[in-house]
Amino acid sequence: MRVLGIETSCDETAAAVVARAPDGAPRILSNIVLSQIEDHAAFGGVVPEIAARAHVEAVDGVIEAALGEAGAKLSDLDAIAVTAGPGLIGGLIVGLMTAKALSAASGVPLVAVNHLEGHALTARLVEDVAFPYLLLLVSGGHTQIVEVRGVGDYRRLGSTIDDALGEAFDKTAKLLGLPYPGGPSVEEWAARGNARRFAFPRPLRGEARPDFSFSGLKTAVRQAANSIAPLSDQDVADICASFQQAIVETLQERLGKALTAFPAVEERVLVVAGGVAANKAIRAALEDSCAAAGFRLIAPPLALCTDNAAMIAWAGLERLAAGIEGEDAMTLAPRSRWPLDGGAAPVIGSGKRGAKA
Repeated sequence: MRVLGIETSCDETAAAVVARAPDGAPRILSNIVLSQIEDHAAFGGVVPEIAARAHVEAVDGVIEAALGEAGAKLSDLDAIAVTAGPGLIGGLIVGLMTAKALSAASGVPLVAVNHLEGHALTARLVEDVAFPYLLLLVSGGHTQIVEVRGVGDYRRLGSTIDDALGEAFDKTAKLLGLPYPGGPSVEEWAARGNARRFAFPRPLRGEARPDFSFSGLKTAVRQAANSIAPLSDQDVADICASFQQAIVETLQERLGKALTAFPAVEERVLVVAGGVAANKAIRAALEDSCAAAGFRLIAPPLALCTDNAAMIAWAGLERLAAGIEGEDAMTLAPRSRWPLDGGAAPVIGSGKRGAKA
């Protein structure tokens, strides 16, 4: 089986072709990602309208490149999988409408994929991982701990009640005058700083629920920066190091509750996904936590941690193989909010519209 994946939920225009052998073994035939970092760098974050317009200009060429690299035509495909949410609504509209047009013109079936499910199943694209396993999703838009029980079967154990972790990195970088994207910038400066100079809070420490909160930590960073302004380079490095250390310890403490509560299975696995998973200090801390709790850590390659279409194609393949049809993709509207665990109770901070993810 071969599936074309299309991803336009934020600031990457992506398309990929992924194959699944009869024995279930995956193969990535192409994986094209066009980043919009330069378009948004001047603003210190993603501007939704700019992102949507960039998707319109790029999506056809990116899809054509993915098919060409895979040596495939639309008629060779078994399905087209597209991100239908959650994400920025303008970008989702571009990807979903493009996929609907391709499906209608070619007769190839269309599969609507939850972006978070793409992240949740990526581990099975690169490793032989059996269900169930634990997922830590840390990205610019999402911070969640999820029990992955099977394709389409998820239980959210914890989530952020305010900002996503990647968002906290970006806003901290912007506050300190560091370039976008903020995650790599903060990590680079943290490497030459004193992580113990500033006593930043560890949000929700001791709380029974394994949720996250980062808004108070951002406020503490701002107050510390304002109190010693103007900042020297060493001040910036020390703030970055102290901020990153607070993040690392918070993740370890919050995740520890989920690791302890996870059911006893033959092999206990923690999968970390999302762009923030590229942070070396965070990965090292997760390795330590997993070793102490008897878990194996799986961190997909960076190209598959950040937003990409290979994970969307693979999620489509997994759903097809499991016989899960889902909603009629041709009539489905894009969703800016689409919880992976639809039955989970809203967390504090979700707002009137419900959980962001």
